[in-house]
Amino acid sequence: MALFRPFLCGATTFSHTTFLHYNHPTTTNSTVTRSPPLRKPIVYSQPNKRFTNRNNALAEITGSDPVQVKLEEEEEKEEKGPVFYNWTEEWYPLYLTANIPDDAPLGLTVYDVNLVLFRDGNGQLRCYEDRCPHRLAKLSEGQLVDGRIECLYHGWQFEGEDGKCVKIPQLPTNAKIPQSACVRTYQVKDSQGVVWVWMSNKTPPNPNKLPWFENFARPGFQDISTIHELPYDHSILLENLMDPAHVPISHDRTDWTAKREDAQPLLFEVIERTNRGFAGLWGREKDGSKPNFLRFEAPCVLQNNREIVEKNGEEKNYFSGLFLCRPTGQGKSMLIVRFGSTKRSPILKLFPKWYLHQNACKVFEQDMGFLSSQNEVLLKEKVPTKELYINLRSSDTWVFEYRKWMDKVGHGMPYYFGHGSISLPKQPAVIEHAPAGLLANVSATMPAKGGIGTMHSPNVVNRYFRHVIHCKGCQSVVKSFEVWKNALSMIALVSTALAIMVSGRQWKAVLLVATSLCLMGAYACSYAIAMNTTNFIRTHRRL
Repeated sequence: MALFRPFLCGATTFSHTTFLHYNHPTTTNSTVTRSPPLRKPIVYSQPNKRFTNRNNALAEITGSDPVQVKLEEEEEKEEKGPVFYNWTEEWYPLYLTANIPDDAPLGLTVYDVNLVLFRDGNGQLRCYEDRCPHRLAKLSEGQLVDGRIECLYHGWQFEGEDGKCVKIPQLPTNAKIPQSACVRTYQVKDSQGVVWVWMSNKTPPNPNKLPWFENFARPGFQDISTIHELPYDHSILLENLMDPAHVPISHDRTDWTAKREDAQPLLFEVIERTNRGFAGLWGREKDGSKPNFLRFEAPCVLQNNREIVEKNGEEKNYFSGLFLCRPTGQGKSMLIVRFGSTKRSPILKLFPKWYLHQNACKVFEQDMGFLSSQNEVLLKEKVPTKELYINLRSSDTWVFEYRKWMDKVGHGMPYYFGHGSISLPKQPAVIEHAPAGLLANVSATMPAKGGIGTMHSPNVVNRYFRHVIHCKGCQSVVKSFEVWKNALSMIALVSTALAIMVSGRQWKAVLLVATSLCLMGAYACSYAIAMNTTNFIRTHRRL
């Protein structure tokens, strides 16, 4: 798999100290003004009877002492209980700056909070609650008028940092607009090509918590960024992204970099644990080194970094795989993927960006089935991962660390599944909000509002709806291929008609050749459109 190739290749010289400072370069800390009561987590101290023999099973599988294999027992002495955490007092990645529409509002969610993001008349980013105070219609369904966002229901208009209502068409002349006719606002920041939102309305934004990525600020650093809607919880998404052991199996032959015969034990070393996450080194056991640096930073930032020293021993190449995982509700998430380096491979330069984007879509589609089913099992079993997972030291160290971190801070989240404790969601993952059904509600939220065709249908497992509508580049490419396909098809039709009417054999031959070439071009355009809009289908094979 191309996305993970720099992390799975052989050992190289590496220094992790370069990557230990990832907070935004600000030294002031904000003061927490209030501390919400901690919800008491459900703690399962006794193992489920179905798994009482798990230690012995692990020993048989690995040939090692169970205590050395089972990660659950390693950190018992370090458990210190829950720490203060408020999920709203965090920055969440909303969108890639380059893909924000210039002429329309964009409806997004963080957990179950609906937001609308847009640019006002001065080009400033504004973020409001996606709800008109008049009759609760979604403002993201509206339009931008003179830099103001207008509700499409009755034409109320709102503007500015405070979300003030500045126009109500139905008010009599000289009547004052009620002061209560305003929308809740949220602070946003554009940082390193990503728009972040601060979700608290009670605590001022903390600049210290705004993530800052050193490699992305290095001279010559280039990245390929994509954005994806995914039909499973953001914690499962993070867990999957911090699991390099699955890549050779799940993405076998996706390209030349992932092969199932490369599946092997891995080495992990935790070098930092804090209330904000953890960091560590990892590599392949057979190489005996740990050249890759991983950091998880609350609440949804995961990065893999590698520092490669070139053969001359002086020049260094920095590589980063950055994953920004926004929770969009129980059973849903949005992922911003950014892979980049200071030295780009010459092979990558041969491929257009849209091809790399559709290949990234294929990778996430390969994981979609079993990750969605994992989400269903967690909701059905209603027990923490300690009762369900078999964590191996040689593959699952980061997963274990992540769920243990959840135990510390989960009480401050709307819902969570930790290693030893859980807090279940208050409502099911899928809810039909109106008689029209779930699809009508989703189609009123997404950027491709109201799409009902096969390609544009509001379906979270549809590649077009999960990626293309969020990507200006891929939208433009699909439209261009459609124009070329229609034009070549028309030329082929005209050429065929002329070939029938002309009498000269030479002209007939020339026109028929032109028809063939145009049909081939139209087919190539159709194939390219399908690559960008059709999901990957895994074909099972006998090995």
